[in-house]
Amino acid sequence: MQPRRPTPTALSAFRWTLMRAVGAVAVAALVVVHVVLLPSATTAPDAQELPQEREIGYRWKTSELRWMQEFAPPQLPKLPISAQKVILEMPVVGSSKGDYDLAKLWKSSSNGNFLQCVAPSSSYLPPLHSRGFLLVHTNGGLNQMRAGISDMVAVARLIDATLVIPRLDKRSFWHDSSNFSNVFDEEHFIHALANDVKVVKKIPKELTPTTTAVIHFRSWSGVDYYQNEILPMWDNHLVIKAAKSDSRLANNNLPADIQKLRCRAFFQALRFAPRIEALGKLLVERMRSYGPFIALHLRYEKDMLAFSGCTYGLSPIESDELARIRENVSYWKIKEIVAQDQRAKGYCPLTPKEVAIFISSLGYPPSTPIYIAAGSIYGGSSHLADLESRFPILLSKVLNLCLMCYNLQTLISPTFLSLCLCLIRSDPVYELFLQEKLASAQELEPFKHYASQMAALDYIVSLESDVFIPSYSGNMARAVEGHRRFLGHQKTIKPDRKALVRLFDKINRGSLREGRKLSNIIGEIHKRRQGSPRKRKGPATGTKGMERFRTEEVFYENPLPDCLCQQQP
Repeated sequence: MQPRRPTPTALSAFRWTLMRAVGAVAVAALVVVHVVLLPSATTAPDAQELPQEREIGYRWKTSELRWMQEFAPPQLPKLPISAQKVILEMPVVGSSKGDYDLAKLWKSSSNGNFLQCVAPSSSYLPPLHSRGFLLVHTNGGLNQMRAGISDMVAVARLIDATLVIPRLDKRSFWHDSSNFSNVFDEEHFIHALANDVKVVKKIPKELTPTTTAVIHFRSWSGVDYYQNEILPMWDNHLVIKAAKSDSRLANNNLPADIQKLRCRAFFQALRFAPRIEALGKLLVERMRSYGPFIALHLRYEKDMLAFSGCTYGLSPIESDELARIRENVSYWKIKEIVAQDQRAKGYCPLTPKEVAIFISSLGYPPSTPIYIAAGSIYGGSSHLADLESRFPILLSKVLNLCLMCYNLQTLISPTFLSLCLCLIRSDPVYELFLQEKLASAQELEPFKHYASQMAALDYIVSLESDVFIPSYSGNMARAVEGHRRFLGHQKTIKPDRKALVRLFDKINRGSLREGRKLSNIIGEIHKRRQGSPRKRKGPATGTKGMERFRTEEVFYENPLPDCLCQQQP
């Protein structure tokens, strides 16, 4: 007679009991055993001129919107945040313990006594009259639109126009249906610019479409173009509609008051909507509970890779998918791209693995908290594995990453750990126990279907981070870098992708190893790429025509000298 098999109910009960026993032992081990906590380090100094409360750049008082208050996410409800800081002390690639100075890693360069100077001159008068209405259709992602809107504020001043609240791009790759008031604080925008241009929410109903002139303003234009070619159009039209807003104003050689107006619009008037700022500041508070942190703009998303044609490290199936996307997006003009050439020239975003090697080589230890400021990483966990393995405290507003299992292997046997992980993978309760993210599904629900609003959350955390590192110099990277300069030259490490690719290729060929030599080389290359004060760069040598403008440093990437003035000590 064969022994009776246990019933499914009995098996389920046994498994349930065993899982909780395993969990209890793991928690007890974490509490009892002394595990190295995150190293303490000084935070980056605040800018000398702090913005007003609720502006981006203002660090809320600790009594406001704390981690465990009303908006606390459902993860780990009974586990104190200090217990989540535990992390395995792993060896640093390229450095022995004590080789690096943690305080120096987080310290910003001297701001050289450069302070904000955006007040208009004594001859600058409030808008006295309006010749007509300027209607603006923005284009691109969040930060391309922000730059375009700020330029159009200046254009409205140049052509004596009343600016109508701009319409955000709803036809781009992201198909975001957000209106201006969904992303920005509309009332603040209107009142902040009251002494510069008149801003209204809508065109008067009595104006008919026949009174509108639709114009594609010429790229990188100066004062002469707008005053000699656009201003006279008011004689025949009551409304001028700018069909696009990006790069319609020159970076340089504009009147000082116009440049200062652009800074006031971009850095001060375009404040995010209150609910976005509230959650963004809360994310910053939660990141700070882990200590000083890096905000990594990991531009390894599907749209970026498809647009740039960068397929290094991807599978043939993934490369084909990106090629199809590029082919099907009509307004991406360049279809045939040689991926190897793009990468060799430094035109590709660094891969997650390359970013991991880069940050490690700079000297940051594995216990460094890193906030991923990005949308969905292409390929998901398969491409994030190398970054996760080097920097386990990897968080984002939506990304779930296991932290505590790294500690379990130091406390319990491999067999016990395997059993633990086996049970966890199939138990949603323990998935919640071991996973971490900064915002709950409930908190993200109002924003998750709107790319611009989600990007705004990343912008706030990136701006407030102790160190900002972009893997690619796109619109967000440039905007955050310029804003951090404006707030006091906070530390921003800008990778030299062209130089790094050569080093990474040597590693792949086996002619260079990760270690002290690589760290020294990377450190030397980036010694002067960390956000210290310098004047905005002009066009590349030898360029002519419109190409000169394309090679200039973008105005909002570096507002010095126009909006930052050196004060005498």
